[in-house]
Amino acid sequence: MKIHTAAVVGLGAMGTMYAHCISRKNGEDSLQVITDESRAQRYRCGGVRCNGEPCHFHYASGQEAEPADLVIFAVKYSGLSQAVRTAAHAVGPHTVILSVLNGISSEQILSRAYGPEKVLLCTAQAMDAVRTGGSTVYHHMGSLWIGPQQKGQEERVRAVDEFLTELGLSHEVAADMPLRLWRKLMLNVGVNQAAMVYETNYGGVKVPGEARDVMIAAMKETGKVARAAGIPLKEEEADRWLNVIDGLDSDGMPSMRQDALAGRPTEVDLFAGTIREYGRRFGIPTPVNDRLFEQIRAKENKYMNKTNQNEKRKL
Repeated sequence: MKIHTAAVVGLGAMGTMYAHCISRKNGEDSLQVITDESRAQRYRCGGVRCNGEPCHFHYASGQEAEPADLVIFAVKYSGLSQAVRTAAHAVGPHTVILSVLNGISSEQILSRAYGPEKVLLCTAQAMDAVRTGGSTVYHHMGSLWIGPQQKGQEERVRAVDEFLTELGLSHEVAADMPLRLWRKLMLNVGVNQAAMVYETNYGGVKVPGEARDVMIAAMKETGKVARAAGIPLKEEEADRWLNVIDGLDSDGMPSMRQDALAGRPTEVDLFAGTIREYGRRFGIPTPVNDRLFEQIRAKENKYMNKTNQNEKRKL
């Protein structure tokens, strides 16, 4: 099995970064960007740039899409259901699917839609891509962890490994992907949600105080739920993440805080929502994430209602 063609679903910061990398290395004809027609028109008219370079992507929507060897989903969780429908024609019998979404839910959704044999487990980390308008800038592409989610996917894993190696994209094949997905979920449940609730940047959770205490409590609660679900996520993992967080640029902000400032829906369902769901399933109380979920949802509803009112006034 050899990957010659790819499709990227979603042109946020990560989607643009990966699409730009693939088209530069393999040529524009090797890549489709899957999106709805209204967004495609906006991209064509307004242009898309990555690290200052104009991107001449081939946009395909609905039935215009052709089956690709590899499909990378890089949308926000709130847009995943629509993306699954939009990208349906890009998924053929032998397509391999990767998701770079946060959380542990997207692979399950994609597996139900397209078949679990097509979907590998994947997590992205340490990239610093930021999108402003139609422009994405990054200094570090970070790395990908990939691995099988079921037996019989060895050939697909090898094909993706070879493809990413040829791209020069840092990655590693891992057999313990469920644990790695939960590790990253622990980080996001803590730092994303604390920064959102306390309206702060990384600097605000690096210093002693309520925001840091809540972040730590949310991460440790994630560990308890994971262990109840059979995932060996040790409590010491929270300390490891604290060392990572303490090394970040204090002026930087996690994605959920960026979403709030931009008036976008958050991924609270992926973070606190997931922990609450697993907590109920395995009988583990989740008071910290219960409170965070309510606080974030209230803030989100407030600014989304304001955004909707402003849009109505424009009409």
